[in-house]
Amino acid sequence: MSNMKKKKLTPVQQKYDKLVKSIEPKRPILKNCIKAFFVGGIICTIGQGLQLIFITYFNFNEKTSVGPTLVVLIFVAALLTGLGIYDHLGQWAGAGSAVPITGFANSIASASIEHRSEGFVLGVAGNMFRLAGAIIVFGVFSAFVVATIKITIKWLGVM
Repeated sequence: MSNMKKKKLTPVQQKYDKLVKSIEPKRPILKNCIKAFFVGGIICTIGQGLQLIFITYFNFNEKTSVGPTLVVLIFVAALLTGLGIYDHLGQWAGAGSAVPITGFANSIASASIEHRSEGFVLGVAGNMFRLAGAIIVFGVFSAFVVATIKITIKWLGVM
């Protein structure tokens, strides 16, 4: 808490604030960062390995191997979410499991599993994109802005 806020607190409130800080467990920030770094790195390494497998054994090139790699990662994350494994990984690793594309797949799959009792249309389909909807809208809007800038630069370069 900043010094300005502490000055506005009464002595009883300041004493209570000090008591809460002494009782509150300390968060192992460094340990959590290391776990997130390694789990996110392992997920990305698996993705890179899948991409190399698609390039080596299935005659994809560097650009065309991205799609199948993402599909496999999303499928595995959704499957692990359905089995309840990805949730345990997410609790242990934190942002390391949430930041890659597998975290996005987990958020969609877990929302659909949670609301399946409401039916397929209103439950699964309706709530599937509730959490991920903002990400999809931001991605589409960002793609529109980037494409507009690229077309404008290309158009100005031609003139």
